[in-house]
Amino acid sequence: MAAKNRPVVLTGDTPTGQLHLGHYFGSVKRRVEMQDSHECYFLLANMHAFTTRADKSEEIRNDCFDIVLDHLAMGIDPDRSSIFLQTEVPAISELTYLFAMLLPFNRVLRNPTLKDEIKVKGLGDNYSFGFPLYAVGQTADILAFRAHSVPVGEDQVPHLELTREVARRFNQMYCGVSDQAEDHEHVELGGVFPVPLADVGKIGRLVGTDGVNKMSKSLNNAILITDTPKQVRKKMGKLYTGRQSPTDPGDTDNALFHYVDVFIEDPDRIAELRDRYSRGDNIGDGEIKVEIAESISKLLEPMQERRRAYEGDRDRILAILKEGSEKAIASTEATLNAAKEAANLHFFDRTIRYS
Repeated sequence: MAAKNRPVVLTGDTPTGQLHLGHYFGSVKRRVEMQDSHECYFLLANMHAFTTRADKSEEIRNDCFDIVLDHLAMGIDPDRSSIFLQTEVPAISELTYLFAMLLPFNRVLRNPTLKDEIKVKGLGDNYSFGFPLYAVGQTADILAFRAHSVPVGEDQVPHLELTREVARRFNQMYCGVSDQAEDHEHVELGGVFPVPLADVGKIGRLVGTDGVNKMSKSLNNAILITDTPKQVRKKMGKLYTGRQSPTDPGDTDNALFHYVDVFIEDPDRIAELRDRYSRGDNIGDGEIKVEIAESISKLLEPMQERRRAYEGDRDRILAILKEGSEKAIASTEATLNAAKEAANLHFFDRTIRYS
């Protein structure tokens, strides 16, 4: 199937250091699966990173390289997908400014993901004006590519709902689409933007090694894809269930068996572990943790091999980012032109290219 006939998918990551297994199962695994069936654009949201770390620009730049390495390690293929930098695609910033006019400020601040980040990061009232603006920027990231779907973890679904609102409002205000139209009808009825769907993977939220919170590097409960087998075993060993003895009947609705379901591949083995654990059939938490750790390391091994193949070659990474950004510019300039035409903002044609 020609790429131009494929549905478009857009998703990305804010560069905050290396990715971990929570990222892989929350979104990246699904991205890898879509590379042959969709036209894929994967964004490094380096400007969004400035909303809370504007004083750490060099660190953000280095994080961009780390994330590309992790994308490649996890299976993203630059020959089948475009990996690009947000700051190298001008249409995204221009659409952010335009979309900000379509959203009431209090609606942006009601975004539950935004509220959670303010709380988790301890920002209180001490955040930049750009921090709530990034929620609007995420709508531009997606709609600039007229994406049909967005692979996300379940915690990002509220951000996507804001994007869906913007698409509807723009199409109704500037393209004459009825407010009674179904979401899937918007483009057919003349709308510039499709109303995108969330594509949540089978594992929308991977619990961290603390057994309580979502896996997060900032909470020190994450397994990085560069972790050695020894490091994986150590991290898994910290997973707490409260069970005292291998002969105690255990509740399999716990974090330990969340990991069993995710990382043990054999369904018969999963059923056996559940049965023995629930009956207290002389099987300890430590024994299961070791088996899980071995499965995780087996999963990580080919990722680590792919990562080593690119490590230390920043010129190669930059070439991938440049090529991806050029493709992203071509796609988003067409979108921006259509949006400006619809909103009576188009006066001249322009061409953007890198030297």
